Amino acid sequence: MVSHYVDSEVGRLGTVMLHRPGPELARLTPRNSGSLLFDAIPWVSRAQEEHDAFAAALRERGVEVLHLAELLTETLASDDARGELTEQVLRSPRLGDQLRARVADHLAYLDPATLASVLIAGLAHEELRISRERPGGLVYQLMDRHDFVIDPLPNLLFTRDSSVWIGGRAAVTSLAMPARRRESTLTDAIYRHHPRFAGTEFAYRPGMEHLEGGDVLLLAPGVLAVGVGERTTPAGAERLARQVFAADLAHTILVVPIAQERATMHLDTVCTMVDADTVLMYPNIASALVAYTVIAGTDGDDPRVEGPAPFLRAAADAMNLDQLRVIDTGLDPVTAEREQWDDGNNTLALAPRLCVSYERNTETNAQLERAGIEVVPIAGSELGSGRGGPRCMSCPLLRAPLAGETEPAEGRGRVTALS
Repeated sequence: MVSHYVDSEVGRLGTVMLHRPGPELARLTPRNSGSLLFDAIPWVSRAQEEHDAFAAALRERGVEVLHLAELLTETLASDDARGELTEQVLRSPRLGDQLRARVADHLAYLDPATLASVLIAGLAHEELRISRERPGGLVYQLMDRHDFVIDPLPNLLFTRDSSVWIGGRAAVTSLAMPARRRESTLTDAIYRHHPRFAGTEFAYRPGMEHLEGGDVLLLAPGVLAVGVGERTTPAGAERLARQVFAADLAHTILVVPIAQERATMHLDTVCTMVDADTVLMYPNIASALVAYTVIAGTDGDDPRVEGPAPFLRAAADAMNLDQLRVIDTGLDPVTAEREQWDDGNNTLALAPRLCVSYERNTETNAQLERAGIEVVPIAGSELGSGRGGPRCMSCPLLRAPLAGETEPAEGRGRVTALS
């Protein structure tokens, strides 16, 4: 068993889980990209080159990089894991009895690596072995030849959405969109059956109220922010609060309503942390964000809810700071909107004042550097086609505890401070 622990957004990153894009992206077409929740049709080989460079940049800075597909292949060596994940696919009500039997036959003979590939990249109509002796039935015959018997998971690239580590526990999320729910099932199986994660305890599980990892920020040890909207529901935020309070993983949860626009889907598309007291925010909505403060009850009482109050004020109070330093995405409303669309705000902190960002967001990166934040730029012309940046594409499994990693803010450059 290997120890995994995360108590902040900015503690020095030790281990991260990524998913290198593969055949599932090649399954995207203008015909199906909308239903599979992708805005564009990426150039797959270039996306892989960009992702390889992202992983290399992390390794160069001492980060251990684990790939989800490799972990899944190793997990499928377990008969229990194989049975669970196969059963989950076969449970789809759209298959029908006869096609379900043919799919079960097909999956039964696959080795772990090939089965992992099918669970990620899907199974096309024309790939299923169908014969006169073992037909697929009415459902198979009425399917278009371009349809999928098992849908691909192009959004698996965004490993943050399906799980978040809070302290020493994994929160495997409950994704709202049906096209993405298998992502959580795969991640859950890895944490429960892979030898590396033996003994893992959980703060959240699939099947609970809707909650997505892009909406969960670990602002400080004991303080979480949870965005709520179309993807993460208020009930999901409340369930997470109860779970983490019961496990003594946090004392305060800030619940932040966010507008559901394509460029502001999750909380981490409008706010990420680059230092223990510093956030990068989309300025067009920064002053409008509010938070409801949820505090753990005592002696078995229900959690107490206060507010709403301005998000930045509520966050500073919960983090025991006079105020949060704020760095704006972009330089003005126009560049802010453009770079917001290009995930300029979705940075991944490798340590306090060190973050990874898409190189195309030149104005935002210049803002960060003027404020004393070192930026590791990566290419993202194809990776960004799914509307996600370095934070979305990474699930930290181990960060150094934040205590002792920070220093006073004086002398780190000028930024806007909002109270």
